[in-house]
Amino acid sequence: MTAENIKLMINLLPIETWNTIYMVLSATLIAVLMGLPIGILLVISEKNHIREMPLINGILSFIVNVGRSFPFIILMIAIIPFTRFIVGKSLGTTAAIVPLAIAAAPFVARVIETSLKEIDKGIIEAAVSMGSNTWQIIVKVLLPEALPSIVLGITLTIVNLVGYSAMAGVMGGGGLGKVAIQYGYQRYNGFLMTITVIELIILVQLIQWIGNYISKSINKK
Repeated sequence: MTAENIKLMINLLPIETWNTIYMVLSATLIAVLMGLPIGILLVISEKNHIREMPLINGILSFIVNVGRSFPFIILMIAIIPFTRFIVGKSLGTTAAIVPLAIAAAPFVARVIETSLKEIDKGIIEAAVSMGSNTWQIIVKVLLPEALPSIVLGITLTIVNLVGYSAMAGVMGGGGLGKVAIQYGYQRYNGFLMTITVIELIILVQLIQWIGNYISKSINKK
């Protein structure tokens, strides 16, 4: 370990680790706000559910499938004008949140949809028979019953976003990806590259452990 590597680790890793966490958590929050209502609509609007709407269901499913089909690098480039319109620039940590959130939103929608479909239809039918309206069924039945599964799905989303945020470093997105690309790969600094990869692995393991712990804590079954 050289003096230069020590200096880079002290000056770069804490800041860029925080930038990665900032990007990932901000993008996750936005993606959940966008994906949650879409995922709910995908479920309740399907055939034989509480609000059967085949046309709406088909349109939403198509939009989600299109959103999930874009490779992240291509998506980042394609929406540069939109990113610049939203945050005033296309490079940097904050700018990277826009494509990260857009990439994650369709994934979150499918996660919510899958989690809600795991609920026993008998529970939903019982709520309907007791006179519950659509909003009450969503808030008091669907979401509480599916919450442990939703937490695991969002955890998986966060883990994926950690990988996406590293790829964002190629496009000047900041975070640990920036350290790995600009200071590790481009400067032929194998030591710093290895340290960055190890830190990403530790971060992912920590996120997964926290998600598993929360899911088990709220699972009353």
